[in-house]
Amino acid sequence: MLRRFNLKPFREYFSSSSVGGIVLISCVTVSLLIANLPLGIPFENFLNSTVGWKNEWVDLEFTLLHWINDGLMAVFFLLVGLEIKREILEGELSSPQKASLPIIAAFGGALLPAVIFYLLNRNEPTAAGWGIPMATDIAFALAALSLLGKRVPASLKVFLAALAIVDDLIAIGVIALFYSSDIHWNYLLLAGGVLLLLLLFNRLRLKNIGFYIVPGLFIWYFIHHSGIHATIAGVLVALTLPLRAGTEASPLERLEHFLTKPVNFFIVPLFALANTNIRFEPAMMNGLLEPLGIGIISGLFAGKTLGIFISTRLAVRLKIGKLPRNAGWKHIIGLGMLAGIGFTMSVFISLLSFDDPVLIAEAKLAILIASVLAALAGCLFMATLQQKTK
Repeated sequence: MLRRFNLKPFREYFSSSSVGGIVLISCVTVSLLIANLPLGIPFENFLNSTVGWKNEWVDLEFTLLHWINDGLMAVFFLLVGLEIKREILEGELSSPQKASLPIIAAFGGALLPAVIFYLLNRNEPTAAGWGIPMATDIAFALAALSLLGKRVPASLKVFLAALAIVDDLIAIGVIALFYSSDIHWNYLLLAGGVLLLLLLFNRLRLKNIGFYIVPGLFIWYFIHHSGIHATIAGVLVALTLPLRAGTEASPLERLEHFLTKPVNFFIVPLFALANTNIRFEPAMMNGLLEPLGIGIISGLFAGKTLGIFISTRLAVRLKIGKLPRNAGWKHIIGLGMLAGIGFTMSVFISLLSFDDPVLIAEAKLAILIASVLAALAGCLFMATLQQKTK
C-alpha cells in the first residue's frame, strides 16, 4: 500500500499536468498565430539568435531554440525520470500486479503505431520518423481526461498516468538508442564518471539536492558533446536521487514537488511556443496525403487505440493483469483514443528524425491534426459512454 505521504505528489502531479495541458493548448494556438502573421519571421530569427559563450575549454554557444530543446527539455526529462523512479519504487508500478497492465498497454500502444508508420514509409526518405507516433503527451492526455470530471472512473486516470509514464520511458529508450549521433566516448566516459559520483552520494545518503544537481550540470554538458541527446542526462540524474521511507520528504520528492509546476506551466509550454510555429502553406496540406502524414496520423489516431486495446485484452485474457476498477472495455477504447494525443514527445522526436525543415513542418502539422482528432474522439466517446450508463 502507498504511504499516505506519497499520495500528495501524485495528486499534485495530476492536477498540475491537467491545468498545464490547458496552458499548453494556449501556447500552441499562440505559436500558430505568430507563425502565420507578419511576426512569424522576426520570431523565427529571434529563436535562431545565438546565446552563450565559447572558448578553448568550454563550448556553450547555442541558438535560443537549441537551449530550449536541449537545455530546458533536459529539466522536463529530469521530472519524468523522478516520476518513473517513484512510481517504480512505491507507486502504481511498484508491484507486478499493479504494473503489468499499464506496462503491457504502453508497449502495445507504442509498438503498433511505429509498425504502421514504418510499413507506410519503409521505402521513403521519411522512414527514420518511425518513432514519432509512439509517444503519448501526458499533459494533453490528462487535461483532456480531466475535462470529463467524475464521468470517468478515478482508476482510469491513474491507469492513464501510469501508462503515459511507461510510454515516456519507452520514448527515452528510443531516443537514446536510435536518435543519437556518432558517439564520442571520451565525453561519455566523463559523464559516466560523474554519474558514479552521484551514485556514491546516494549510497552515502546525502540529502542536499545540490549534491546531485551541480554534478548533473556537468553530466548534461558531457552527454551533449558525446553524441547522445542531452536530455537523457535529466533521466540519469533523476535515477540517482534518493527515495526512502520515512516521515521526512526525500530529496527525490522535494525536487519533484519543486519541478512539477515550472515544468508544466513554463518549460513544456515554452517548448510548444518555440516548436509549433508552423507557417501554413498549400503544399503542406499535400504532405498530409503522403506516407509521412498518413503514417503519423494513422499511427497516433488508430495505432494507439488498437495497440492499447489489443495488448490490454490479451493481458487480461491471459490473467496477467486486470482492468482498472469500475472500468470496462469501452473505457479502454476511449483511453486508447486519448493516448493518441502525442504532441510534446512526438514533436521532439520529429526534430531528431529529419534535417529537412519542410519534412519537420509537415510532421508537426500531422502531429497536431492527429492529436486534435484523438482528443475530440476520445472525449466524445467517453461522454457517450456516460450517457448510456445513466
